[in-house]
Formats: sequence, C-alpha cells, structure tokens
Amino acid sequence: QVQLVESGGGLVQPGGSLRLSCAVSGFTFSTYYMNWYRQALGKERELVAGISSSGTYINYADAVKGRFTIYRDNPKNTVYLQMNSLKPEDTAVYYCNAYRNRGPLSPYNYWGQGTQVTVSS
Repeated sequence: QVQLVESGGGLVQPGGSLRLSCAVSGFTFSTYYMNWYRQALGKERELVAGISSSGTYINYADAVKGRFTIYRDNPKNTVYLQMNSLKPEDTAVYYCNAYRNRGPLSPYNYWGQGTQVTVSS
C-alpha cells in the first residue's frame, strides 16, 4: 500500500523556520522524483521544489529560492523541505508528491494528505 505521510507543519512567525518531512512506504522511494507542492486558500496548487531520485537535480520555484531547501534520505525513505525566512505568503497546505515517468505508459504519481503551514504574527 502506497503511503506518503507529511509532518512538521504548524504556526510560525514571519522570519521563522520549519522543516517538513515526508515519509513514504509501499514503493521504491529511491527511483522516484520527489516534489513538494503547496496550495493556498483560493489558489491553485503550485510546485515549490523538486529533487531527482539520486538527489543530483534540484529545482525551486522563484518565490522560494534562497529560502527553502529540499533534500532526501533514500535509506530512510524520506524527503524534507527546510523552510527558512518564512513569509505570510508562504501560508498554505504543503503536499508531498512522488513521481516516476514510465515512458508511453501513465506515470506513477502519488500524493500525501498535506500539512498546514501558517505564517503569522
């Protein structure tokens, strides 16, 4: 059974930090591209950061570059998002996503349940 379980969300003041974790099971974690998405109230879900299966390739949304860091621990089947210098506009539900391309077949694409991050004084 595929599971992606996020943790680490909460309420933080502007300028503060949080670290999100996503522990996965039920598939071969080390072969999947892992992403963090977020969805603010009334807005569409957006990609925040992604990391390749080996960790070699990393990408960030412009809005979080220099403040957020994505990394993964393949032996622990876990991906992390370190969020520093948080701003009120970072407030959203953050989702963990696992993706693996299968060429002409539909890709494997799994989602966690989300964790709320609220940045407010």
